[in-house]
Amino acid sequence: MSDAAGDLEAVKAYLEASMAPDPARAASFVAPGFVARFTGGRVFHDPSGPTSFNAARYRWVKKRIERYDVVPGGAEGTIVYSLGYLYGEWPDGTPFDHNRYVDRFVVQDGLILETDVWNDSAEWILDPSCARTA
Repeated sequence: MSDAAGDLEAVKAYLEASMAPDPARAASFVAPGFVARFTGGRVFHDPSGPTSFNAARYRWVKKRIERYDVVPGGAEGTIVYSLGYLYGEWPDGTPFDHNRYVDRFVVQDGLILETDVWNDSAEWILDPSCARTA
């Protein structure tokens, strides 16, 4: 059984490293066999995958984390949700803010087994009238 508080700290440290971006440090918080299911169904097995994808999609991007929801688990591990907003700049330098995101993590013994990532970026790219800068 995982320690929910320790598992939450692993997620916080992973997100801090990911937003630096420092995929090598982020990798220290993931378990062997790690799976990241990213927007659009992209699957990565190392934190450098999402970092590379984000480098092509955004000039820069950060998370304004509003809250964490922690669901202590049994055999599966602890489920941690991170909810908030993305902000940054599109490749052309246009700023954006208030782009909703939800990340779901499965964590066991302080290591992240898997994560699922959802956000509004694709909608904002397809229909810029959805986007807000403030």
